[in-house]
Amino acid sequence: MKVVIEIAAALCIAVAATAMGQQSALASDNVGVRQIAAPSKERGGDLAVTVWYPADAGGRPVTLGESVFFIGTPAMLDAPLSQGKYPVILLSHGAGLGGTAQAMSWIATPLARRGFIVAAPTHPGNTGANRSAAETMKLWLRPSDVSAALDAVEKEAAFKDSLDAGKVGVLGLSMGGNTALALAGARIDPRRLAGYCDTGAPNTSLCGWVRQSGVDLHAMDMRLAGRDNEDKRIRFAMAIDPAPVDVFQADTFSRISIPVGIVNLGQPGKIPPATQAAGIAKAIPRNSYATIADASHFSMFAVCKAGAADLADAEKIGDPICSDGGGRSRLEIHEQLIDRVTDAFSRALGTNR
Repeated sequence: MKVVIEIAAALCIAVAATAMGQQSALASDNVGVRQIAAPSKERGGDLAVTVWYPADAGGRPVTLGESVFFIGTPAMLDAPLSQGKYPVILLSHGAGLGGTAQAMSWIATPLARRGFIVAAPTHPGNTGANRSAAETMKLWLRPSDVSAALDAVEKEAAFKDSLDAGKVGVLGLSMGGNTALALAGARIDPRRLAGYCDTGAPNTSLCGWVRQSGVDLHAMDMRLAGRDNEDKRIRFAMAIDPAPVDVFQADTFSRISIPVGIVNLGQPGKIPPATQAAGIAKAIPRNSYATIADASHFSMFAVCKAGAADLADAEKIGDPICSDGGGRSRLEIHEQLIDRVTDAFSRALGTNR
């Protein structure tokens, strides 16, 4: 576990004046990025929030999300924001190796290039040296992190005059998809969450870590787990392979009032119970649902470096982090996801580009 923690910590933002030709083809130098702080009473301190935005020339080249496993994505640190009004996409990351805001740069950067301000808090306890199974399983805290990030963006001098009023959406990947559904109005069932790892069958990777860490979910204080985390400022929610999706109160999906888009990665009939969201989508009054059959849950990670799969095996990561569904490259799958997400948010919120 120590090795995994050290590797996950490497996903932190890395500043490097690297030649643009060596970076991902999905990014360009007209995307700015900056770090802001979001005060959080619930967390007892400030949250780190990464913000990507349409930018004019300027700033300093940086590479986000690069690690020993994954190729990073370039942007321009503190570049001037392009004049205009932009919708906001709040982005919630997953746990583990994908558990930082910067790890989602592969999708955040092209969204900013296409006319959105994208803001992603790093959820405490979900990654890095302070990674904790107990904190990760407090799923009900994550939505308030996202709401705090929106509060901060709305008050930040660099952005507040460039926000397109009322045009706010949320995008979540993996555990971030669970967060997005909660922000739309779905509520966690405390009893389901407490018993989630009794057998480990629904999610062997997550529950294996929980058990290895000595965490007893039944002993965890679940009094706030079933609370309402809906943020009414959010007009559209999208979840990609939300996980764990099988811990919600089933009757709360029918009460969601905003449109929700869900994408599952994998072949229908072979999608794991922890992420299978077809039934949930049907229960949401205004929904869209799609699958990408030749993708996998790990397709939400950045493109792997050469030799990353062998390194992951050597380091006993335990998950096939470089494996997709077969047939297409991860970059091609990313391009499809980016197009699908951009189209969905453009229809729901509208953009000026």
